[in-house]
Amino acid sequence: MKLLLSIGLLVLSLSLKAQQNPIVGTTEKLVKLYPNPAVSYVVFELKNAGRKDLSLQVYNGILGKKMIDTKLNLERITFSLNEFTRGIYVYHLVESSGKIIESGKFQVTK
Repeated sequence: MKLLLSIGLLVLSLSLKAQQNPIVGTTEKLVKLYPNPAVSYVVFELKNAGRKDLSLQVYNGILGKKMIDTKLNLERITFSLNEFTRGIYVYHLVESSGKIIESGKFQVTK
């Protein structure tokens, strides 16, 4: 019984460490995105707005087509979804070196 409990705690600890954000060392995300699912627009809020070396890239989740690639210089940015079709999209928060520091996804429902 003690062995099962120890293994369970180890697995939980490892899964929590895997979810940590490498930049801030916590599970808190740098990007807040809403609404999700989205219909006509999507808003990205950046929690660490002091960094000027970040860009946001958005890809169609199935086709892999790059839909957005923009430097982030504001705390909040809103994108129109007029050119987006219904589906799942993936975003990457990218440093100027090309390193992806956060990823997420959102759904467009039209």
